Amino acid sequence: MFWIISVTIFFSVCGVTVNIPHRYHFVNENKTWSEAQTYCRGKYTDLATISNMDEMKKLNITLKKEPANLAWIGLKSESVGEWKWSQTFYKGGDTYRNWSSGEPNNAGGNDHCAVIAKNGFWYDYRCDLMLPFVCYDGKNSIYLFVQIKKRTWYEAQTFCRENYTDLVSVRNQAGNELIRNLTRNSVNNRSWIGLFNDSWKWSDQSKSSFRYWSSDKPRDDLKCAAVSGSEQHYWSDVSCTEQLPFICHEKFLILIKMNLSWWEALNYCRNHHHDLVSVRSEEMQLWVKDVAQKASTEHVWLGLRHDCVQRIWFWVYGSMICYQNWAPGYGTWNEDCSQEKRSGAVQAGGTQQWIDLPESYKLNFICSTYDD
Repeated sequence: MFWIISVTIFFSVCGVTVNIPHRYHFVNENKTWSEAQTYCRGKYTDLATISNMDEMKKLNITLKKEPANLAWIGLKSESVGEWKWSQTFYKGGDTYRNWSSGEPNNAGGNDHCAVIAKNGFWYDYRCDLMLPFVCYDGKNSIYLFVQIKKRTWYEAQTFCRENYTDLVSVRNQAGNELIRNLTRNSVNNRSWIGLFNDSWKWSDQSKSSFRYWSSDKPRDDLKCAAVSGSEQHYWSDVSCTEQLPFICHEKFLILIKMNLSWWEALNYCRNHHHDLVSVRSEEMQLWVKDVAQKASTEHVWLGLRHDCVQRIWFWVYGSMICYQNWAPGYGTWNEDCSQEKRSGAVQAGGTQQWIDLPESYKLNFICSTYDD
């Protein structure tokens, strides 16, 4: 079969944020958490991971069509917790800490949320205390100090997510100083930031720190998470042996460990999945890197193609190249078209940047499994 790739879409506009959410599947069968995990791993990818508020809203739409009061998601508590930011980082920025001397010390036995004091140092506090807080607005890249109506940490998190992006995350000393200056004139000595201590892990080993607990959850004795069928669809902690329906998610990318030419790889993806992957954002590149490192070939085909007539590179999905991650010396407009045409691949190891290779090379390749 021969596929025709249209090149009439090169006038599409760059600058649009590309977000690839999980595709969710509600399964109306009552199982324990472990049984649900096994089912999802066999039929799809895993029990559902929810990475941000946009995905939570998408899941809410699915849940409104279903009768369940509770449904399992892929979150389970382990014995040892770690400090995480409410806003998940996709690239670095999760190592900076500015604890006061001796902190965090969990002096109250339940101090799982972080505050910033007027002196700029951080302390661990009980999450149910009523304090002012700092939100981050990613759209406008600004911090906002909310002090008129104090909230618990989880209430503050919900407020920031519904009105802005999230509770503030602090990546470095300069950011910490900006937040300190913002809160220094408050009548309260301490204010919530987006750091919390968390022992909950996702079934698919995702690093997502997104949580959507109701204000009185989680407790210490119940170890598995379920999403509520109520209007807000907050999460609850439930005994793992309860019999509940559940939500699976389907992974967007899949590595095919077959050595095929670029055209053969394209045909395979379109016949068995959706398409050869198009990498249109830094977030998607990180997904590709994670998948590509498991390849059995040195390079892995992408859905990246060079048009010799227009002298441009484009994605077979139907868009021009906005985000780029070419290795030095690759991806130029002046490709040699006198011999064999060239297509794009990602390095399986090393810096995992893009290169171009003759289309007849036999490589592993990455398919997208659904239309984003």
